[in-house]
Amino acid sequence: MNAADCELCREPGGEVVWQDGLVRVVRVSDALHPAYCRVIWQRHVREMSDLPAAERRHFMALVFAAEVALRRLVRPDKINLASLGNMTPHLHWHVVARFADDPHFPDAIWAAARRPPRHAAAVPAREDLACAIAEALAEEQGGNG
Repeated sequence: MNAADCELCREPGGEVVWQDGLVRVVRVSDALHPAYCRVIWQRHVREMSDLPAAERRHFMALVFAAEVALRRLVRPDKINLASLGNMTPHLHWHVVARFADDPHFPDAIWAAARRPPRHAAAVPAREDLACAIAEALAEEQGGNG
């Protein structure tokens, strides 16, 4: 798949809540999992090992920052991190806040539901999520250098 055919090259992949020249963090519209983000590499790159080491570190710092932000804002029972990219071979990580009573827990969100949906979970406000990601990124970068 080339960049012209790539969904994540053509579209943001969700509501952009934070970005820089290399990475964007989007909130995924998912009624069953409202605290779900994707961290997406801006350029069309297929594999983590295709990035230079400094860019890999920056990318992962954003994955960790999104995790920290979601933990602080919604206090989930667990965070799931996944980098699959089989259907969309463009570097991206899924960062999903999980709750023990969500329809799929403890399985992956892509598995068959175990129970009916519960009441709607709190959706972090875009501005709150953006601030929490920026704060967590600053902490991550401060801790590394």
